[in-house]
Amino acid sequence: MYGMGKLVMDRFSAYAGKRFRMSAEGRELFENLAAEPGAFMMLGSHLGHFEMVGYMMPSPRPIKVLVYAGETATVMQNRSRMFAATQIEMVPVKEDLSHLFILNNALADGEIVSLPADRPFGSHKVFRLPFLGADANFPQGPFILAAQREVPVLVAFAIKENRSTYHIVMRRLEIPQEGTSAQRAKALAVSYVSILETMARRYPEQWYNFFDFWAE
Repeated sequence: MYGMGKLVMDRFSAYAGKRFRMSAEGRELFENLAAEPGAFMMLGSHLGHFEMVGYMMPSPRPIKVLVYAGETATVMQNRSRMFAATQIEMVPVKEDLSHLFILNNALADGEIVSLPADRPFGSHKVFRLPFLGADANFPQGPFILAAQREVPVLVAFAIKENRSTYHIVMRRLEIPQEGTSAQRAKALAVSYVSILETMARRYPEQWYNFFDFWAE
């Protein structure tokens, strides 16, 4: 909880104008894709401080990013102000799952879409996959979108290194060329979970999931 508290404080420090230093691993993956006209996806997680990626890495073109809509009005207003400087448009999670249609349309229009992929948000459609020694639920939506649209997929993390520095880590997921759309989506999810597990083992103190992650 202490580590989570520091990330919350960093968020409000950023709102107040603090500039954090950044080191990056795989940043060229994002820059190369962003320089091209086609759509692509960025998948985050609750490991590290994914929101900081949006604050620290300006994009040459607009990005639609999925956000939890249950935050206070003050937090949402500050998020909007910070994201505006990096061409990010927020898409709040809705109970009717209409946010998935917005993201799907954005990909169809060749836009960049960013969303977390380690926690189901109201949907019962999940992949149950091995993670840190037991099976856990991961949402199907992000991976089905990527497989159906056949767009490039990056996985991004913002790891807090010290008081004023974050380390951005990016990895590329390859979409399988064979199999049905559902099979390709599951293969993508397996690849994502493998990367997430590697990062969770490397930075266990920065994996912020305060619920029964392995529950049925």
